[in-house]
Amino acid sequence: MNKKDIIKTYEFKIKKLDEHNELYYEKSEPKLSDAQYDNLKNEIIQLEKKFSYLNNPNSPSKKVGFKPSKSFEKYKHKVPMLSLSNAFDVEDLKNFEKKIFNYLKKIENIEYSVEPKIDGISASLTYKNKILKYGVSRGDGKIGEIITENLKTIKDIPIEIKKKDFPNDIEVRGEVFISKNDFLKIQDKFANPRNAASGSLRQKDPKETKKIPLNFIAYSFGYIENNNFKSQSNFLNMLKKWGFRTNVDNNVLMNVEELIKFHKKFEAKRFDLDYDLDGLVYKINDIDLQKRLGFTSNAPRWAIAHKFSADNAYTKINNIDIQVGRTGALTPVAKVKPVNIGGVVVSNATLHNEDEINRKDIRIGDVVKIERAGDVIPHVVEVDLVKRDKNLKPFIFPLKCPSCGSDTIKEYNKTTKKFDAVRRCLNKKFDCERISVEKIKHFISKDALNIDGLGKKVVEKFWEINLIKKPQDIFNLDFNIIKSLDGWGEQSVRNLRISIEKSKNTNLQKLIYSLGIRYIGIENARLISENVKTISKFIDIIKKKQFDKLLNIDGIGETQINSLNDYFSNKLNFKSLNELKNILNIESHDIVQNGILKDKTFMFTGKLDGISRAEAKSIIEKNAGTTISNVNKNLNYLVIGEKPTKRKIDQAKNFGVKIISQKDLKKLIN
Repeated sequence: MNKKDIIKTYEFKIKKLDEHNELYYEKSEPKLSDAQYDNLKNEIIQLEKKFSYLNNPNSPSKKVGFKPSKSFEKYKHKVPMLSLSNAFDVEDLKNFEKKIFNYLKKIENIEYSVEPKIDGISASLTYKNKILKYGVSRGDGKIGEIITENLKTIKDIPIEIKKKDFPNDIEVRGEVFISKNDFLKIQDKFANPRNAASGSLRQKDPKETKKIPLNFIAYSFGYIENNNFKSQSNFLNMLKKWGFRTNVDNNVLMNVEELIKFHKKFEAKRFDLDYDLDGLVYKINDIDLQKRLGFTSNAPRWAIAHKFSADNAYTKINNIDIQVGRTGALTPVAKVKPVNIGGVVVSNATLHNEDEINRKDIRIGDVVKIERAGDVIPHVVEVDLVKRDKNLKPFIFPLKCPSCGSDTIKEYNKTTKKFDAVRRCLNKKFDCERISVEKIKHFISKDALNIDGLGKKVVEKFWEINLIKKPQDIFNLDFNIIKSLDGWGEQSVRNLRISIEKSKNTNLQKLIYSLGIRYIGIENARLISENVKTISKFIDIIKKKQFDKLLNIDGIGETQINSLNDYFSNKLNFKSLNELKNILNIESHDIVQNGILKDKTFMFTGKLDGISRAEAKSIIEKNAGTTISNVNKNLNYLVIGEKPTKRKIDQAKNFGVKIISQKDLKKLIN
């Protein structure tokens, strides 16, 4: 499948998901089963992971749930109700735990609270002075619908709690569901138990809700006044003591091996349970560690949902397409004979890279086993060699770029001492059409300039008719021509014009990120913008080719410096940036202005005790300080840990830099 088809598929799935979200959340008329809905959502997320040029503000990776209905009063959650990241196999769990170890450091064992992931509807209960004040739906994760009276009809939900140790201000979260046996009595009215729960909670008349046998199991908290709980399991025990129903199958386990054993055992008995579930949730039991780990944009770092077995099927590979990304990466995708896997028709499967094709000896015409572990473009597990036609020839990966005809190479990684698995277009003339188009799509994406109305399909169309060839062309569009195109009217043209004007007000971080420079993601763009502070200084560094100055930034290394140098060695790229500078209103990066460490610089050497460099750096930045990576006259403090580098200490002494311990740093920030 070519890139145009991928974008078309992606946009179609986004639109489809949005339609089903509206049916589910707004109209209470869901048409998909829970499994089908989850498959569609995961397909979109995995597509975005595979193809970085895909971006849509309505993607499930950008938002949770659906905007609250106009039929109900809105309520802003004190703490957002986020979704969970998913794990499908042992490697996913190992990577999850590895990231935790890397972030926290000096943590040898992690205790997990293990809880069944009930297939129901999330709800939050806010109690004020021990009385249920608000019952709220998840909504879009930030704002939900007040459905208090409907939730009060559920027998598992206490209206008033008289226990002395119950907090005066607390938000209890849980899942509303219908048992399998109860659903049998009403199955002629609803498609499945989850749909029944959803529709019942959104009735205008609570008397109608009361007719449905709803259940509620509490599993967490959003907010607690004076939170003194030490562990998730301790909190669950207290919920039970206070009168809430909790899951009898909750458990506490110690490591990935125990999680795998429990998951396997539980999956075998899940069909014997009286409620639907689609996996287990693992949460770090220690609440202090949860606080340290915090959240990403749409999920906690300290929890993960371990889904049950992936679906798979056998089908035939009709062709292998090679797609070109914005960094020149060539990605092979198998176009397969459409096959139904878990209720979803699959016609494409990722082949990852050239090495993967060779390792599995995948050929056009092969019958292959495809697995859908949440992947929108599922992966090929193995080839059925018994069914292989003896005349099939090995697939030869192209040595030339399918877009521009340039040579392709596998770069040598000096760190791993190996060649990369990904083959890339060299594009020495900087004229590869697919790379150029993908760069423009990246430029207008949500985390970059975020231009609504100028989607990826529109970019493709405008490229074809020569309206856009460079990023700066976006700000000089001929709207009279656009108005004459099919599908464009007065209102849509007006909206696009407004969106483009709005995007002109941006900051340095977003501008640097929007350029699509390899190895310069959002985080590195932030580091550079914080250091150079203004677009003029950034351009001055480029003009004088003084990229080595950026090596002073903690987190920026030779890889990023070389990439910046390569990118701006193309005079057209520098010209483009200069023109954008004159078009856009560029603010400096938004940084913490006031804090106890304001105007102070720090550098670390040696192993820190009980904390990672990333976490320590984050703490310094939250207090308005900055970290740098080299000892020089601009450094204020050298923080030494276990086994520090003697050379750095000697350099610090020569520059008169104050040398402090980790304990001294703690004192500085109280």
